[in-house]
Amino acid sequence: MGLFGKKHQKMVLFACIENAGRSQMAEGFFRKYAPEGWSTMSGGSSPKSYVNPLAVQVMKEAGIDISNHKAKILSEEQIRMADLKVNMGCMDTTECPSLILGNYVDWGIEDPKDKPVEKVREIRDKIESKVKELVSQLVAEQIK
Repeated sequence: MGLFGKKHQKMVLFACIENAGRSQMAEGFFRKYAPEGWSTMSGGSSPKSYVNPLAVQVMKEAGIDISNHKAKILSEEQIRMADLKVNMGCMDTTECPSLILGNYVDWGIEDPKDKPVEKVREIRDKIESKVKELVSQLVAEQIK
């Protein structure tokens, strides 16, 4: 139990290089589907100054508004606080968050940067599927 009798919220961290597309979409989906007792955040090892407008658009099409999300740098505190760390997948080995995350899961999802909207929708759908799968696993572990 935490302060005031509340249970500690468990945290999942979604990480990518720019925190402008994949990790923002994953954070949005996880907020929608999160099991009780879980929250989320996202960050990037080299964040952009904005969230990819196509990511915002395709998430809105899926009924999730991430237009107020801001790209943020991964901090040591975020990494320490996270009970589960998900690297969205990266091609760049010098800036890849996996270098600083420690124990993490890698989803290997393609970066939507500079892709046409149809491709960004495919990436969104893959992220939603992976998030739902993750939530199912978390629920199953809580029941055990």
